[in-house]
Amino acid sequence: MLRILLIDDTRNKLGRLKAALCQAGFEVIEAPELTIDLPACVETVHPDVVLIDTDSPDRDVMEHVVLVSRDQPRPIVLFTDEHDPAMMRQAIQAGVSAYIVEGIQAARLQPILDVAMARFESDQALKAQLLARDQQLAERKRIEQAKGLLMRMKECNEEQAYTLMRRQAMSRQQKLIQVAEQIIAMHEMLG
Repeated sequence: MLRILLIDDTRNKLGRLKAALCQAGFEVIEAPELTIDLPACVETVHPDVVLIDTDSPDRDVMEHVVLVSRDQPRPIVLFTDEHDPAMMRQAIQAGVSAYIVEGIQAARLQPILDVAMARFESDQALKAQLLARDQQLAERKRIEQAKGLLMRMKECNEEQAYTLMRRQAMSRQQKLIQVAEQIIAMHEMLG
């Protein structure tokens, strides 16, 4: 059973989403409105999904979404009556996994949550890949820097410097980046 944190920020239709969620059989933890500290609430409750029901998402709502998405990523579904493509784009960029305009029927909730969770997982996988590639690129730059330092110190060519670094890594059972960092640190220490 999904554990859902429900933030109901509507004025007129108080409880419409909670009733639909309960009818669909979800565990619902309710927060009355977005005046709460959403990141702290998410940390305390540990929900599987955050659902926000708001008449019109404003800047404060988007700030809460950004903070949760950055610090405690999880699927966020926004139910609203606001059909504004610019607001929809802003919400998606802030970290909303699904932006649902009008109409909440219990029968639609499971497919909506399934799509939101799938999109969230896909986004998280892409972010992890990007982070890994950024780290690989940074490591390659450091290895190239260390190789250049070795070429100057040992007066050798690039292939010889790389071979020296590989031998050092293998003999000490280290990764090439660790050897590169040691070379760079030694060079900085010796001036």
